[in-house]
Amino acid sequence: MKKLAFVITTPPNSNLTATAINMVIAALKSDINVVGVFFYQDGVLNGSQHLALPNDEYQAHRQWQQLHSDYDIPLHLCATAAEKRGLSDDINDGQTATIHQAFTLSGLGELVELNVNADRLIQL
Repeated sequence: MKKLAFVITTPPNSNLTATAINMVIAALKSDINVVGVFFYQDGVLNGSQHLALPNDEYQAHRQWQQLHSDYDIPLHLCATAAEKRGLSDDINDGQTATIHQAFTLSGLGELVELNVNADRLIQL
């Protein structure tokens, strides 16, 4: 079975993010194993728990959550990029985490591991 990994650097409101989601869905329908998605730079905004896009716009962040739920695809957020954009999984002083539970904070080591475990790495 072929294996793919994805690196997403675009925010949820980008057309490239929608393209990436369509590529993941097409791969899954073609029996290609998606070993994981790594979100980097503005791509980490896809993991925000408090993101509220207008209802008439494409809800990329919800699509990622659905893909994780339906196919158990690991969704990794670059910890440094997330921190620079105010996202955290810390729960302190009554504050709630700002990262949706479908996403995991990870380092670049996880990106290397995804690359090693996949036949191809696609960056959008």
